[in-house]
Amino acid sequence: MYSCLQLHTDLDVGSTPIKYVLAGEGAGTIFAINEITGDIHAMKRLDREEKAEYTLTAQVINRDTDQPLEPPSEFIIKVQDINDNPPQFIEGPYRASVPEMSQ
Repeated sequence: MYSCLQLHTDLDVGSTPIKYVLAGEGAGTIFAINEITGDIHAMKRLDREEKAEYTLTAQVINRDTDQPLEPPSEFIIKVQDINDNPPQFIEGPYRASVPEMSQ
């Protein structure tokens, strides 16, 4: 599932030329940011079995001077698992028993 996350700063009032910048694990390759709106999108399908979370850093900078307007903010994107390989019981039904008090 592809989803979107949006960054926002109180400095984004229209008079200051700002730009959102993204750094960290997968920035620019797995995750892309719209530098004007702050929208972050996954550019490919994520698989929790490959990697469960990504640590990224976002910062707001002045578009004209490239000077930071706020300190960087670190955040973690946690990948939720959707069971894309449900169990299949082809030769069922199966019978099993577990002794009482078993670990």
